[in-house]
Amino acid sequence: MINLKIILHSNDINLLIYWEKCIKNIHSTIDTLEELLSVKDSIVIVNYSAFGPKIKSYLHQLNQNNNRVLVLHRTPDIETAKLVLSNGAMGYGNAMMRDHFIVSAIKTIRDDMIWLYPKFTSMLIAEIPDKNDEDRVSDLMKDLTKREKSVALLLKDGYTYKEIADKFNITTRTVKAHASHIYEKLQVKDKIALALLLK
Repeated sequence: MINLKIILHSNDINLLIYWEKCIKNIHSTIDTLEELLSVKDSIVIVNYSAFGPKIKSYLHQLNQNNNRVLVLHRTPDIETAKLVLSNGAMGYGNAMMRDHFIVSAIKTIRDDMIWLYPKFTSMLIAEIPDKNDEDRVSDLMKDLTKREKSVALLLKDGYTYKEIADKFNITTRTVKAHASHIYEKLQVKDKIALALLLK
């Protein structure tokens, strides 16, 4: 795992205070955009409103400096998620989400993967058109157990781990274990990649 510095930037002091409580090992908080845009080789956590209408340009500049950017937003929505991810952000979520989500986002981004607030992951998966090629899907899932196939089909349709756990009356931890085996067997990194493969 790469050990990137964690840099915080926000135009909202309350968010900075909250994020600092949630995250250990913060290397610095940067006050000005000019300073932020000179940061290199870091995980940059920024609130959406700090960038305003120049968000595309700022994301581009941060990416040019080999940063991985997590954009957090007080009023997150799916269209903004698409905007920031399509312009190089590696994560998007609620600025006031619980600390375990922030920690998960940092770990995922550090591992060079995209992180998205779970609700939005399900929404994006639901937007992927289904090709209805049952033979191809069946062939892809031939090495999965019966339960893994059931879980994979629900993940493909955008169900959350909790919804799957409730449906099968098992723990969320068990669903995550099934998902991990599915991803490994199908050689995908996450739910979105699984949905793209199976739809």
